[in-house]
Amino acid sequence: MLILHYAPRTCALAAHLALEQAGAEYQAVAVDLASNAQRSAQFLALNPKGRVPALQTERGTLTEIPALLLYIAQRYPAAALAPLDDPFALAQLQAFNSYLCSTVHVAHAHRVRGARWADDPAALEAMKRKVPQNMLDCMRLIEDTMLRGPWVMGEQYSVADMYLYTITGWLAGDGVDIALLPALAAHRDKMAADPLVQRIEALYV
Repeated sequence: MLILHYAPRTCALAAHLALEQAGAEYQAVAVDLASNAQRSAQFLALNPKGRVPALQTERGTLTEIPALLLYIAQRYPAAALAPLDDPFALAQLQAFNSYLCSTVHVAHAHRVRGARWADDPAALEAMKRKVPQNMLDCMRLIEDTMLRGPWVMGEQYSVADMYLYTITGWLAGDGVDIALLPALAAHRDKMAADPLVQRIEALYV
């Protein structure tokens, strides 16, 4: 059985939604970040990065959201969570998820994880001040050039939508009014109306 290690207010939500949508048999284990459980010897043996999500499989542990999402889509092809039969479209989906992971998530982390990049209090505050503009710029690029509508890939719902939904959930805390992004706001509303999404997201507050 798959075991997903997750924590509230993290990008693990995307993988959690994918597992549910795929109809996977899995167990979800909450990691208490407040007590630094992710730095415990037990968790570091599972994931030396000391972060969530981590997905235990029969062949070992997987980390990094783009990898987890692709794995789930490929393991459960009947759920049609990615364009697996179209190499170019699949690469486009991967490019989108990679942008969220390598650029957007990092821009967000400058507000809450600035100590990864600086120790100077003035530098930390400067990074925080830049977050609203950086996040808005990223989201405008997505809205204007990547989001085909109604879903990321067009008519086909995919794991990219689950990841985008997770990230847009952070915008208010980052000082971004999603009303400035009508297409992304509509995407978020559409997903938020899904009872499956509501049930899983309740675990992440």
